[in-house]
Amino acid sequence: MVARQQLVDAMQEKLSAARFKDFTVNGLQVEGSERVRRVMTGVTACQALLDEAVAWEADMVLVHHGYFWKNEPASVTGFKRRRFATLLGHDINLVAWHLPLDAHPDIGNNALLGKRMGWQVDGALDGALGQGLLYIGDADQALGHDEFGKRLEERLQRAPLGIQGHSRPLKRICWCTGAAQDMIEQAAAGGADVFVSGEVSERTTHLARELGISYFAAGHHATERDGIIALGDWLASQFDIEHRFVDIDNPV
Repeated sequence: MVARQQLVDAMQEKLSAARFKDFTVNGLQVEGSERVRRVMTGVTACQALLDEAVAWEADMVLVHHGYFWKNEPASVTGFKRRRFATLLGHDINLVAWHLPLDAHPDIGNNALLGKRMGWQVDGALDGALGQGLLYIGDADQALGHDEFGKRLEERLQRAPLGIQGHSRPLKRICWCTGAAQDMIEQAAAGGADVFVSGEVSERTTHLARELGISYFAAGHHATERDGIIALGDWLASQFDIEHRFVDIDNPV
């Protein structure tokens, strides 16, 4: 077993988390056992994942989407009470890494989406690699709108929602996993043929058409599985712990 703080400190350093101003608390969110043997990872700290952690006798739940989001109600009632009761009642630590896990150049969600899709990474439009979130690069070949959507579906096992903003082949790509649809203006200004993110808003359709850039919502959950798996695998490679990823399916 490994000391909880040793694991948290190692992840903090690996992800350079102190560099990020986030919408939530990065790192230890709920304190549990001081010693950790089993780490369960998942995209979101929902009740279903916590129940799996209890059944597996995990000492730590490690997620991308945890709790304590900016502007959310502070009261611990209803479903939030049930979640906290599960963690505290079974002495389980909850650790979450949000933007630091999106941005990491090797094990981050954006880097791994690019790797899964075979896209060459040229850099990030909103900062240096490892700090910026809006990746830009090229596909290995130019594809038509429908072909591009089929490739996303094949690689992510989730049918994307596509908005065609022009008739050009899609070669130059911007992407940012999760709920980054409003980065579409930056993507268009950066010269991308297509922007890929997780979610879509009603306004995104009009922006894509008027900006002349195609857009694909490939799934918030589907685009953010790889980072937390990679972080858990890295942790297990560095310390004497067990790691298990549980995919609580989410169509969004």
